[in-house]
Amino acid sequence: QVQLVESGGGSVQTGGSLTLSCAAFGYTDTVTCMAWFRQGPGKEREGVATFDSDGRVVYATSVEGRFTASKDNAKNTLYLQMNSLKPEDTAMYYCAADYGNCLMVPGLFAYWGQGTQVTVSS
Repeated sequence: QVQLVESGGGSVQTGGSLTLSCAAFGYTDTVTCMAWFRQGPGKEREGVATFDSDGRVVYATSVEGRFTASKDNAKNTLYLQMNSLKPEDTAMYYCAADYGNCLMVPGLFAYWGQGTQVTVSS
């Protein structure tokens, strides 16, 4: 089992920045992919970024150039630096992990955190 704990959400104004963290615990050696997803009000859960075991990162088009995912392997922690935030970035942000393919598809991930809320006001 892998447990994921997110933190770092909050409320900011348009153009602001936030950094989310996702700490992984348990059988983390089996994890080959970690990712960030988000779910806005009345919307389906969508991918934000994936981070595979080789350090390759794939971003959703809507966040590319504004968000940066990184990982501290010593701390088993995934980060998401979010800059130039927009109201449409408002959502619950979830960290996910899996030991299979690293595709930006929610249904492929076995482990999920509880989420952290990000609210961007105009």
